[in-house]
Amino acid sequence: GRLEAVTQQMGYHPQYLDSFLKTQHYLMHMDGPLPFDCRHYIAIMAAARHQCRYLVNLHVLQFLRAGGDPQWLRGLDFIPPKLRNLNEINKILAHRPWLITKEHIEKLLKISEWSWSLAELVHAVVLLAHCHALASFVFGCGCEQDEGPGGRGLLKPLSPGNQWFCEAPAGNGCSQELLRINRKRSLDSCMELDSLRERMQRIHVETEGREEMRLLQQDREEGEGQEAEVGLQDGTEHHSDLSAGLSHLADTDGEVTSATNLACYMQDPDFGYQDFARRDEDQTQVFRVQDYSWEDHGFSLVNRLYSDIGHLLDEKFRMVDGLQSSAMAKRQGCEPSVFKRGIWNYIHCMFGIRYDDYDYAEVNQLLERMLKVYIKTVTCYPEKTNSEMFDRFWKQFKHSEKVHVNLLILEARMQAELLYALQAITQYMI
Repeated sequence: GRLEAVTQQMGYHPQYLDSFLKTQHYLMHMDGPLPFDCRHYIAIMAAARHQCRYLVNLHVLQFLRAGGDPQWLRGLDFIPPKLRNLNEINKILAHRPWLITKEHIEKLLKISEWSWSLAELVHAVVLLAHCHALASFVFGCGCEQDEGPGGRGLLKPLSPGNQWFCEAPAGNGCSQELLRINRKRSLDSCMELDSLRERMQRIHVETEGREEMRLLQQDREEGEGQEAEVGLQDGTEHHSDLSAGLSHLADTDGEVTSATNLACYMQDPDFGYQDFARRDEDQTQVFRVQDYSWEDHGFSLVNRLYSDIGHLLDEKFRMVDGLQSSAMAKRQGCEPSVFKRGIWNYIHCMFGIRYDDYDYAEVNQLLERMLKVYIKTVTCYPEKTNSEMFDRFWKQFKHSEKVHVNLLILEARMQAELLYALQAITQYMI
């Protein structure tokens, strides 16, 4: 019953939760350029960059429910080249988005039979940014940690239903509908889980049978001796990989088991965040918001190529900006808008995005050192966030206020990735 962990945390801010769920539902379940199974696989690739098992497990089940090929769960070597080609910008967007160029975009759009359309690429880019940022929230709020007797005890085990993915009609009251424990829905979800488990068992048996036949055929072709033995070992290894990919099955209690090996979903695992301020490039590389902003440039481009997503994203950005933070600001001795802008601009600064009308000396005045360390960790390398950081940082602040900070991190990070990607797409189009 860990599927509701994120919505329960966001539930401290219901208006934002409504906006988030509408966007999540639209990205994953409504009409769009990408097939439904590919959407969930892209989400798996994005979450794996930050070793976020919580999101990988959720999207593995969603991928299978959408009719996805279980073979793809063996890793990137077993997916279509078109999807695999997305790996490079997934890696760069997740860790150093300032490295995205129009050449990366051109490469994806012009690879003969494996080329992406502009609309497909925009959908994919929004998905990647969404899941990278959501991984930050998952780690930042401790959703990745198992909630047991030693945990914070804030996340109650609800039904194993699919409320988290907002299958209810999007719109006002969406979160209330999702967070209400509906008995009929729970029963339906359990039946769906049983059906999925049976289907996966059949696939596992069929795959095992095919693998045995393949090995027998291989033995016959290679004959007796050492070569046949090596072939058998290789085959067993591949079979183990597939078993690992299928280990995302739900157990008898309806809970999702841990992903065994997230490394198969990414290449170049050592590629990570580097401080933008310490890079060797010329200072002109700084991204200046007056030259390319979400409001004046990004919004219209993304909305034109992927209908209506711009409106949903814009509503989400505005919603997090409008959340009440008077208590947080009062403790820091400043106005709420000043405090939130300090956090937002600090996050963007870490990604090389600068506002000419902002005095960055304010950041050090507004944000305590421990808070800055927490924000940077959750933003840039969330997988390094440990279970105690949420409780330790800002002890004088309420739980809802800490969630508020994590929502600011989520949205500021997502917008930063989108700005770089959309600017590169704009430069390619020009």
